[in-house]
Amino acid sequence: MKATRLGAAGLAAALLGALVAATPASAAPDAATTAASTTTCVTDPATPKRQFRAMWISSVVNIDWPSKASQTAPDRIAAQQAEYRQLLDLAERLNHNAVVVQVRPTADAFWPSPHEPWSEYLTGVRGENPGWDPLKFVVSEAHKRNLEFHAWFNPYRISMPAPGGAGADINQLAPNHPVREHPEWTFAYPPAGVAGSRLYYNPGVPEVREFVQTAMMDAVKRYDVDGVHFDDYFYPYPSGTHQVPDDATFAAHNRGFTDKADWRRDNINLLIQEMNAKIKAEKPWVKFGVSPFGIWRNQSVDPLGSDTTGSQSYDIISADTRKWVKEEWIDYIVPQLYWYMGQYPAADYTRLVPWWADVVKGTRVQLYIGQADYKSGDPVYGSFWMNPRELSNHLTLNRQYPEVLGNVHFSAVQVRANRLGATDIYAAEHYSRPALVPTMTHLPKKPLLMPVVTKAARQDDGVHLSWLQPADGVGPLGTATSYAIYRFDGTGLAGRCDFADAAHLVDTVRADAGTRTQSWVDTTAEAGKRYTYYVTALDRLANESPASPPAFVR
Repeated sequence: MKATRLGAAGLAAALLGALVAATPASAAPDAATTAASTTTCVTDPATPKRQFRAMWISSVVNIDWPSKASQTAPDRIAAQQAEYRQLLDLAERLNHNAVVVQVRPTADAFWPSPHEPWSEYLTGVRGENPGWDPLKFVVSEAHKRNLEFHAWFNPYRISMPAPGGAGADINQLAPNHPVREHPEWTFAYPPAGVAGSRLYYNPGVPEVREFVQTAMMDAVKRYDVDGVHFDDYFYPYPSGTHQVPDDATFAAHNRGFTDKADWRRDNINLLIQEMNAKIKAEKPWVKFGVSPFGIWRNQSVDPLGSDTTGSQSYDIISADTRKWVKEEWIDYIVPQLYWYMGQYPAADYTRLVPWWADVVKGTRVQLYIGQADYKSGDPVYGSFWMNPRELSNHLTLNRQYPEVLGNVHFSAVQVRANRLGATDIYAAEHYSRPALVPTMTHLPKKPLLMPVVTKAARQDDGVHLSWLQPADGVGPLGTATSYAIYRFDGTGLAGRCDFADAAHLVDTVRADAGTRTQSWVDTTAEAGKRYTYYVTALDRLANESPASPPAFVR
C-alpha cells in the first residue's frame, strides 16, 4: 500500500497529541512484545535485534588505555582523551553497544575518590592528581556514541609485582593510601621476597569488605554508569605451594565456619550479594555483572560441573560462580572461555558454552561469553589460534544456545590488532548490523510513549529525520535515553515481524536531553531511492517504546 509523504511539523505535532491521547502511558506496550514477537516471526540469527557486544578496555599496567602515562600535562591529557575516543570509534565501527572500562585496577581510582589514591596508570606516579576527571570523561564519551558504560573494578588487588609495581612493599604505595593506615587489612601473596609478590586486601576481614564496597559505590553514586563489572580476581590464584596467609583471620572472623575453604567462599559470596544490594538500593537500573574464570568445577569432582579437567574457580580462588547465578545475586555473567573449539579436553569451548547455558537457564541472569581476541593469530597459544575463523566459529556456535545473549572481547588493543583479519571476519559475519542490548525484565521500568517524526527530507548529505518525543516520565526509568531508527525500502507499511531482528535497524542515537526535538541524518541513503522510516524510544535499560507512525521519503 502506498502512502503520502509525511506532512509539516504542525501536522505531526497534532498527530502526536492525538496519539498520546489515544495511548495512555499506563497502556503503552513495549515494542519488543507488540511489534516483534520472535516466537512467531522468522528471524535471521546473523542479525539479532538484541545482543550484548563489548570489549574490555584494561588500564592495569597500561594494557589498553591509557597506553602510557609518561607524558606531561596538558599533552598527556589530550593524548589520553584522543586515544580513548579512537577506541570508541573502533567500537562503533564494529557495531558494539557497550564498553567495559577498568577504572579501579589496583585499589586506586580513575576519579577524584575520597577513599583511594589516584591511579598510577594515569600519570606514572602513584597518587598523583592527573589534572582532570577521567571517569567523567570516559562515561560521557561512551554515552555520546550511545554505548553502555560498565565500570570495571578489581575488588581486592592492591599492587602489581615489582619492578614497575609496588610489589609487597606498603611503603611503595601512594602516600595517602589507606593501607598505610591499615596494614592489618592486607596480606602479601606470594610471600614478600618471592618473585611475583603483590599486596591484596584480605577478603576475610569484615572492615575490608565494607571498605572496598564503599570505595566502589562512590563511583556508582557520583557517575552515570550503566553497569558495575568485576573480573575474575577474588582470592589470589595459587602460586606454587604458597598458601594464602589467613589463619589468624579465620580464627578471628570465621562466623562459625569450621572449614576454611567454605569460609573463604562465603567471604566472596557476601561481597557479591552485598554489592548487588547496595547498587540496586542506590540506582535500581545499574546492572551488576561478573566475568569469572571459565570453569566452575569439573564433573569428575562435582556432578554439577562441566566436562573439563582444568583449574576450578570454586576451589582455587574461592569463587562459587554457579551459586551467584542460581541465587540471582548478579544481573549478568561473562565466563572467560578463552579456549579453542574441539580437541582440548581440559577446557573445550564446545563443552563449556552449553554448560554455562544450562546454568543460567531458568534464572534472570544473562549470559555473555568472554572471547580471547588476544590469542587470535599469536602462535604462542598453538596452531588452533592460527585459524583466522576461530573466533567467528565461537560466535556461530553460540547461536545454537538461546541463553547466550552476547560477547565481550579481551581486549581493546587486541580487537584493534585484527591479526589474521579475525576481527574483520567475526564482525562481518556476526556484527554486520547494529543491535540493542538485551532487556532485563527483572529491573524496574516505566512505559515510554512513541516518538513522532516531524521531518523526513532528502538533502545533499543524506535523509534528514527529526522527531518529537512526548514529555518524559518521572525519573530516569521513564525517560527516553536513546532512539532506534529503522529503515525499509519503498513506501509501504512495515508489519510486526519486520521489527523482529536487526535487518532494518540502521542506527541508534543518544537522546539530546536539552530538547524534545531530536534529529539524525541517514548518510547511507541512496539518491533517488524511496524509503520508509520508523523511530522508537529507548529508556536507559533499552526497553523500547511502540514504533512511531511511518515517515516516507520519495
